[in-house]
Amino acid sequence: MAHLFVTGDLHGDHDWSKLNTENFPIQKELTKDDYVVVLGDFGAVWDGGKTDKYLQKWHNSKSYTTLFVAGNHENHELLDAMPITEWHGGKVHKISDSIYHLMNGQVYELCGKKVFVMGGAESSDKEHRKEGISWWPHELPTLDEYNEAYKNLGKNDYKVDLVFTHCAPETTVTDMFMPKMSVRKLNDLTSFLDMIAQTISYKDWYFGHYHEESDKGKFHLLYNSVVELK
Repeated sequence: MAHLFVTGDLHGDHDWSKLNTENFPIQKELTKDDYVVVLGDFGAVWDGGKTDKYLQKWHNSKSYTTLFVAGNHENHELLDAMPITEWHGGKVHKISDSIYHLMNGQVYELCGKKVFVMGGAESSDKEHRKEGISWWPHELPTLDEYNEAYKNLGKNDYKVDLVFTHCAPETTVTDMFMPKMSVRKLNDLTSFLDMIAQTISYKDWYFGHYHEESDKGKFHLLYNSVVELK
């Protein structure tokens, strides 16, 4: 049976050591039918230049297939320009035969599990970034993507096994991070995720973004861990 793993942000090559063979040795036994999902801030589709090619070559060389949810620190303009294809029941951007971007509002069938995906987050450092160079407004989902989410969840009777996001629902953010709320961005996306968390049926919810690790009920915040979902 195929294996499904999730991990936190990579930021290009800044935090990719979690996926080397020393820290993730089971990869020696995996095949391209197995998946590792990066929960945002993938960072290997940034400017289309040499660094992107190097990072993508590294991911392509892995024994498994890499999937990623959009984070806030992505080149959303570059991602949006890529052709869209259907894959495992949902829309994806195919970066290569071994790398796929899981698009906002989609529901996928992965390793016998239904997975709802909603990427994005609001950058806390955007005032120090330059629009179109290191920051893009589409770091937060569009109205069309919210509508796509409602439509696809409805097609699945509002029941999934897993939810993959980059940031967390508003209530979860508040519960996990008080009294540090001054550095946590609450916005339309966190409110939407809060509503989804209280509306749909799901077993577990995994997210990254906050550069910490924590568990609270069904919610699992990841950064450096690589977790197999069985």
